[in-house]
Amino acid sequence: MDKRLETLLAKQAIGELSSRYMRGLDRRDRDLLLAQFGGDGWCEYGFMNASSTELIDFALQALANHVANQHLIGNTLIDVEGNEAYGEVYFQAYHKVPSEAGFDDMIIAGRYIDRYKCREGTWKLAYRSEVVDWSRSSPSNDPYFELVPNTLRGGRQDDPVYRLDNRRRP
Repeated sequence: MDKRLETLLAKQAIGELSSRYMRGLDRRDRDLLLAQFGGDGWCEYGFMNASSTELIDFALQALANHVANQHLIGNTLIDVEGNEAYGEVYFQAYHKVPSEAGFDDMIIAGRYIDRYKCREGTWKLAYRSEVVDWSRSSPSNDPYFELVPNTLRGGRQDDPVYRLDNRRRP
């Protein structure tokens, strides 16, 4: 295969890996999160440096009492070097969290500094470091849900993304 096409396919696979990781966080899907890492994945977040399994369990517990989450991916740069690749993935993570006043909106933004390995044709995270560039918190204000109360709302494991048959309706 042409080296440029091989590199493009690797970058596409790694981009999808990052998207599945974010879906796993938002849907609190442990199996999906674990599937993005190689068996020896390592995470370095400063406040916690641990195996991918330990970090995932910590993150899922931290997200347990949140009303909503949305993890977004921005600029993504990936350098592929054979069966290894290095990435910088910008992110913004929204969290609606309980507070004394009701709920707060907390946004954390930064970059994942990653190393990926391709094993048996499948790209996995080997190393992930989360670098936080900024954050902000403020009281929630959700007038949209009062104006449009029948809005379809996101969920966790019951989210429509897991019900593929719904997408086949005419």
